[in-house]
Amino acid sequence: MPAPSATALLDWYDVHARRLPWRVPPEERALGVVPDPYRVWLSEVMLQQTTVAAVKGYFLDFLERWPTLPDLAAAPREAVMAAWAGLGYYSRARNLKACAEAVARDHGGRFPETPEGLAALPGIGPYTAAAIAAIAFDAPAAVVDGNVERVVARLNALETPLPDAKPEIRRLTATLTPDVRPGDFAQAMMDLGATICTPKRPACALCPWSEPCLARRRGDPDTFPRRKAKAERPTRHGVAFVARRHDGALLVRRRPDKGLLGGMLEVTGGDWREGAAPEATPPFAAAWRDAGTVEHTFTHFHLVLSVQAAEVGDRPPPDGCFWLAAADVAGEALPTVMRKVVEAATGKPARKAAARPASGPKKGSSNR
Repeated sequence: MPAPSATALLDWYDVHARRLPWRVPPEERALGVVPDPYRVWLSEVMLQQTTVAAVKGYFLDFLERWPTLPDLAAAPREAVMAAWAGLGYYSRARNLKACAEAVARDHGGRFPETPEGLAALPGIGPYTAAAIAAIAFDAPAAVVDGNVERVVARLNALETPLPDAKPEIRRLTATLTPDVRPGDFAQAMMDLGATICTPKRPACALCPWSEPCLARRRGDPDTFPRRKAKAERPTRHGVAFVARRHDGALLVRRRPDKGLLGGMLEVTGGDWREGAAPEATPPFAAAWRDAGTVEHTFTHFHLVLSVQAAEVGDRPPPDGCFWLAAADVAGEALPTVMRKVVEAATGKPARKAAARPASGPKKGSSNR
């Protein structure tokens, strides 16, 4: 049985590579065009735990607002959080800003070129460090995202389930990664998983590694990678109070930096707990009315919020709160769950304007 050939995969990639706003196509890279590390870093941070379809518009919007790393480093944190709103996993936005500041302050505005140097920056873990090093600087780093996990697990018919198989998959990926064109190889692995070696019904007949793939030979590639049974996601309950002033302004507060939805805005409310919704005290006395319930699913739990709404006149905000002008609601750093709450209470959209779509085919992975 032949071994997987890096050359065969790169030849496939040269023909089938997808065009992405953050990627230098292989034919341009062959002519010496160098990827922009800022774009590579920004895209990789945005793509963590998020779909490519969700990222495209945000990526172009960020580039329009902050074309260079120094621009982003100098931006107000509130503006960055607001631009990120709706993309989820908000610690990434805080770390994005902190990383830009660290690179500008400590590295003269230039990213380190090694995985070790990159991993020392805020918000950059082992995967992101390897991806930036390989894609931006052509370092021979083994890049393992969800797509690569699937490809390697199938190539080797790994019986060990994820996440226990991750160390073995990283080791096997390192043995496959060539010294020549490692950046293109990393992106080729991602593209292979996104377009050919897909989670369901992989197109094995079109795969450049069809012959050496053990899972294909077994006839059950769909069953790989093996996965442990997921624990049932618990349900938490809470109460959210939406106070709207006569001019449409909303009473909001900013969440602590640490923890879920850190640094984002929210309406007032009580704790989120399993079981019956805990008692919660409204921010002030008013004619509160029941505005229904809102449901939202986070990574580790499902949330059900009872929404209470009230229209009030001029009054000072309670300590720790402020009035958010109606015109600013759509553009502010309200996470998706809070936008749902506001819409339930007011009957009006509280969504950001749709980010511009990018043109051309898109990057993807099993969790992107």
